Amino acid sequence: MINKIISFSINNKFIIGLFIVALVGTGIWSMATINLGSVPDITNNQVQVITVAPNLGTEDIEQFVTYPVELAMANLPDVIELRSVSRFGLSVVTIVFKDEPGTYLPRQLVQEKLTEVSEEIPEGFGTPFMAPITTGLGEIFQYTLKVKEGYEEKYDAMELRTIQDWIVKRQMALVPGVVEVNAFGGYVKQYEIALSPDRLKSFGITMGQVFDALKANNANTGGAYIEKNHQANFIRGEGLARSLEDLENTVVSTENGTPVLIRDVAEKVGYGNQVRYGAFTQDGHESVGGQILMLKGESPSNVIDNVQKRIDEIQKSLPEGVYIEPFLSRAELIARTTSTVEKNLIEGSLIVIFVLVLLLGSLRGGLITASVIPLSLLFAFILMKQFGVWANLMSLGAIDFGIIVDGAVIIVEGMVLHIHQRMKKSKAVIDQAEMDEMAYESGSTMMNSAFFGQLIILIVFTPILFLTGIEGKMFRPMAFTFGFAVLGAIILCLTYVPMAAALFLKPAKNPDHWFAKFENKIDRFSDKIMSALNRAYKPLLTFALRFKAGVVIGAVALLLIAGFIFSKMGGEFIPKLDEGDIAMQALIKPGSSLTESIEASKKLQNLVNEFPEVKTMISRIGVAEIPTDPMPMDIADSYIILEKDKSKWTSAESKEELIEKIKEKIAVIPGVNFVFTQPVELRFNELLTGVREDVAIKIYGEDLDILAEKANEMAAIIQTVEGAGDVRAEATSGLPQMTVVYNRAKMAQYGVTIDKLNDYVSAAFAGESASVIFEGEKRFEVVIRLAEAYRKDINNLKNLYIDLPNGAQVPLKEVADISYKPGPMQISRDNTYRRIYVGVNVRGRDVKSMVEEVQQKLDAQLDLPPGYYITYGGSFENLQRASDRLMIVVPIALALIFILLYFALNSFSQSVMIYMAVPLAAIGGVFALLIRGMPFSISAGVGFIVLFGVAVLNGLVLINKFNELKESGMTNIKDRIYEATHERLRPILLTATAAIMGFIPMAVSTSGGAEVQRPLATVVIGGLISATFLTLVVIPVLYSWLEARKERKNNGGDTSYIKNSTTVIVVLLTLGGFLTPNSANAQDNRLAQTLTMEEAIALAKENYPSLKESQAFIERERAMKGTSFDLGNTQVFTGKEEFGNDLPGVQTTIGVQQGNIDLLSGFSKSKFYKERVELGEKFYAVNEQQLIRNVMQAYDRINYNKAQLRFAEQLDSVYANFRTAAELRYDTGETGKLEFIAASSEYQQIQVLRQQAYDDIEIAKRALRQYLGIENDFETEEIQYKTLALTAIEDSISVENNPLLQFALQNTNVSKANVGVEKSQFLPKFNLTYGRQLVDDVSGFNRYQAGISIPLWFFPQKSRVKAAKADAMVAENQYLEQKAMTESTVSQLIKSLEKTQKTLDYYQEGALLLAEEQITTAELASKEGEIDYVNYITILNSAIRIKQNHLQFINQFNQQFIELQYQLGSL
Repeated sequence: MINKIISFSINNKFIIGLFIVALVGTGIWSMATINLGSVPDITNNQVQVITVAPNLGTEDIEQFVTYPVELAMANLPDVIELRSVSRFGLSVVTIVFKDEPGTYLPRQLVQEKLTEVSEEIPEGFGTPFMAPITTGLGEIFQYTLKVKEGYEEKYDAMELRTIQDWIVKRQMALVPGVVEVNAFGGYVKQYEIALSPDRLKSFGITMGQVFDALKANNANTGGAYIEKNHQANFIRGEGLARSLEDLENTVVSTENGTPVLIRDVAEKVGYGNQVRYGAFTQDGHESVGGQILMLKGESPSNVIDNVQKRIDEIQKSLPEGVYIEPFLSRAELIARTTSTVEKNLIEGSLIVIFVLVLLLGSLRGGLITASVIPLSLLFAFILMKQFGVWANLMSLGAIDFGIIVDGAVIIVEGMVLHIHQRMKKSKAVIDQAEMDEMAYESGSTMMNSAFFGQLIILIVFTPILFLTGIEGKMFRPMAFTFGFAVLGAIILCLTYVPMAAALFLKPAKNPDHWFAKFENKIDRFSDKIMSALNRAYKPLLTFALRFKAGVVIGAVALLLIAGFIFSKMGGEFIPKLDEGDIAMQALIKPGSSLTESIEASKKLQNLVNEFPEVKTMISRIGVAEIPTDPMPMDIADSYIILEKDKSKWTSAESKEELIEKIKEKIAVIPGVNFVFTQPVELRFNELLTGVREDVAIKIYGEDLDILAEKANEMAAIIQTVEGAGDVRAEATSGLPQMTVVYNRAKMAQYGVTIDKLNDYVSAAFAGESASVIFEGEKRFEVVIRLAEAYRKDINNLKNLYIDLPNGAQVPLKEVADISYKPGPMQISRDNTYRRIYVGVNVRGRDVKSMVEEVQQKLDAQLDLPPGYYITYGGSFENLQRASDRLMIVVPIALALIFILLYFALNSFSQSVMIYMAVPLAAIGGVFALLIRGMPFSISAGVGFIVLFGVAVLNGLVLINKFNELKESGMTNIKDRIYEATHERLRPILLTATAAIMGFIPMAVSTSGGAEVQRPLATVVIGGLISATFLTLVVIPVLYSWLEARKERKNNGGDTSYIKNSTTVIVVLLTLGGFLTPNSANAQDNRLAQTLTMEEAIALAKENYPSLKESQAFIERERAMKGTSFDLGNTQVFTGKEEFGNDLPGVQTTIGVQQGNIDLLSGFSKSKFYKERVELGEKFYAVNEQQLIRNVMQAYDRINYNKAQLRFAEQLDSVYANFRTAAELRYDTGETGKLEFIAASSEYQQIQVLRQQAYDDIEIAKRALRQYLGIENDFETEEIQYKTLALTAIEDSISVENNPLLQFALQNTNVSKANVGVEKSQFLPKFNLTYGRQLVDDVSGFNRYQAGISIPLWFFPQKSRVKAAKADAMVAENQYLEQKAMTESTVSQLIKSLEKTQKTLDYYQEGALLLAEEQITTAELASKEGEIDYVNYITILNSAIRIKQNHLQFINQFNQQFIELQYQLGSL
């Protein structure tokens, strides 16, 4: 198949050219339109349910909102985790689903449950809704609304927020891919009626009356229409308030005929704002901002482009003096990571091209090989587009072009070698046909081995596809992309590379041309490099072979050291990606007011902005409009946007140093703690694990006070651990509350209800929406609340007047106890259990070792009450899960590699030998991580998987060469090792160096995103260096040991032509790499039995199972013949018959009945079974004839292959003499090296021919052994191979004796006899009965009865007869068909035999004699020097073909003759 594809490609260059053009065009289009991102979106499949109830306390939210939602969601299918946060006025429940259901099915299930839950949540406690369909990477664009100089007085924070909500947000929501626009900061505009309690009391008016008055005086209506003057005039009543004046003039009530207006009872009727639970500051000023949330699954680069275009349009519609200024765009991170990938790929490909040209010694060959790089990448882009794989740092970051071009390297190297040999052979110009032939030979020869190597690389990535969770989302795109690229390279190596080599590698016609001279210089330089490497390597190999035990012990020692280092090496989940900016959490004193937090944030920003590296600093305090991130008002998320131009960095060299200096600078602000991280990382951590820090130590329990106490103890302990930074216990208590506890006795006395009191408290201080006012399209709430002067302290709350049913008013303190009482700030739950956590960011240390130390200290120093327990979450939890998964995935990858090696070599010992590359490669990978100071991470783990696949290839190349030399007859083990290593040093170093160099840019890169790639590249580079070096040293040592042991076991080797197939090598793989041959069973050397063809046939008849089966069939039918005459069933009975009248009646003491006696149909059945016996005999004859035919054909095939072997051994001596003579002439300088190479090549081909004959003999013997039914070895007669019969064959020969025809004929007789059996069922059957009786207790009476059974209802049996006749007709037609087929087959065989006989006559009468004369004359002429080696080889090959063809025609004649005898039944 491979050869056909290569041949088609070379012969159809134009079609392949069109294919390449289509590949380039489609690839460029795919590359331009593929989904582009920075890193894979690792957010789990989650749905957030948010409930906003601004006036409810934390515990109320938990009990009345969070718990019912959690309970409803817990039973949904595919739910794997439930998390919730309950805080004052807000509940956020996060439901995490498996990935399989997708995005929309879980939301549909949640929505159905929310419909039910809404009924359980009390009125006024909020309505749960789902957060937007977005992920941790969804916050793609953030901006602020800025005011130009000179317009500051015109636009305040309320006006800017109105512009954001009613202009920017509305237009931005229409952008494709945008799911939501979240607003921050400013004041949400309201029309506020600030009531004065004093005025209300003086007029005797309640807040409820004001509320009702506003609702009743702010509405429009319609009155259908009136027809007038042939028109319909519609009636519309306008009663909506349009301005503050309309609100002021609204009548509340009438006192003594005088209306009391809103303005009379209100302190102020004007513009107000919603109660704020969050704010937004930038560079020391309050501001208004927005956040664009991207729809899950959309391409961020496309959405950002759309957003940017829409912003340009929105700018035109904004009021004069206002503009939008982005401060955080994902496009920058995408650009930096994409730039990193581009830079690494380009640099890697250039280095690979340089290495290829240098070591191949051909500029054009190197360029053809290098052209596979962009083409395979474009192929990968096409499949990535097709399968929805995103282009990002991980999917493209691990591509190593050195690995991808391995196949092309092998083909082009073979092609260059062919051209060199041809140029040395003849100076004639090479035409295109000859180039095509050389391209086909090199391509087909080399691709068979290259294809297997590329398959190992492809297979080794398969286990990565089974990674799940975060690590699966991180690394599966890489496996897909690498697999796509390798697949593209395989296809290109089968099509494009042979075509391009045939077209462009033609030697220059003018050797004096500058390009030809340049290529020759490269070639000579390449040869010098390889000569130097060979000179350096040979003494090393000699040393290794002299001190074999020392080398292996040294390798094992290195492996043990590497294992020890690895066990002490720390671990982290995935190296942190440098996003280029800083995210800082400012943790202000718990319970701080929003104003306090804003002031602290402004101070922070002013200090941080003093650093020249900082472009701007933005802080988000509390919750946003859509509270997906439930922050309290005492926490500020700050984004410090840094200068990307490092030349402007003056106060710090790195981001880590800058963070330390910022910490020092802001330490002067009292009562504020800080946690530093990165924007995307912060959001990922929160969405994945519910915490923002790298590691979360969670305590589960019921009592919030105990949880808070233990969390503080834990934090104190953890702060003593080195590397634990930003240690913070979750703030769950200390929320300042003015608690109103109602006195139910006094309430009863005054006749008020809790509902009414709650409404008063809520409306007076939070405000109650009474109506709306429209300003054009804008819609604003009209809110009633107390004037600000009456909302200052606890006394205002105590003195809030409540209306009584009798019209009087009393202060709230009369019916309630009002006091300061701290409450819980936040209640967090995981899977419905309350919990609190201590968050830790890791600084200057790996996660694994730090957490292990924390665990030890907590176990020793922290006492937990019963029922309370600790878990470890965050990136440590991810690391543990991913490590467990790698413990499954890595062994699968290793097992797949070993299975493929075994299938390739069919040798367990050699597969294990090559497998040594795995532990040898691991040594280099571990030491490389150690040298660079990197901990083990999942990136490094994937690097090891990639490394193991690549590392075994060099060993495979070496072992294949060892085997090839052994088969060619090189018996000396040491010579074999030296020759193989010398010949394979160039391709081994070429593939290893190309792979190493391809990863170097990735390993040393410091640009954005390189942190994730560096461990992977480091492991592969270090591992390949050690694997290549140790492969060239350790594998020859192990091979030498095994081969020497095998020769000793075989007592000097296998002297017969039969392959030693019973040798079993048991290899113990201990300590990861020490190879010990354990046992080998020598071949059974007992003398084999010699069988003639007749003896073989007799043995087969005796033992073959099918003949025994046929004999059993005959015995069965003979036994069935005894059932022909059936006397039916015998029945013995007794009974009594009573007559009445108290008489004893008739009693049958004993009776005998013989029923269903079938005598008449017995004759038909006897005939039927007689025919069945004869059918069994015919069946036996068929099997016997087939067995004889098969034995004769197998026996003849053995003799044919033996003849081929004798002929190959004859040629072996001829070519051995020729090679010896050619070597002598070359050594004396009489001829060039080309003759010696040609002679060696022809000699090796004869060795291959011998080996094939060995194998064919063994295959044929196994086929014959199957028929003989024996296990012992045997031999056939050693006779000259000739035709079995040469007598003339008549044209017209009877086929009546054909066994299958005889069987078919007998089958018709059986079918006819069966018709007789069915007809006989119409004949009657007989019944006889006899009994002795007592009549009235008197004995001596007998009873007799005879009967006949006749089938009166004969229609079913008639149908059976018809069916039997039909069967007989079918059998007869089958016989006629078989007869026609047999006659045709016999006729064809006769003609074929005549044709073959004529060909044999030609060979025996002339061609064979000429062939013998050709060989003799050519040998004589060659010795005398009359002909050159080219003519000598041509003459010999012609004679060889004649003799081989003669043997083939003898074999063909014998097989046809045996088949003809079988068809005639004459065997």
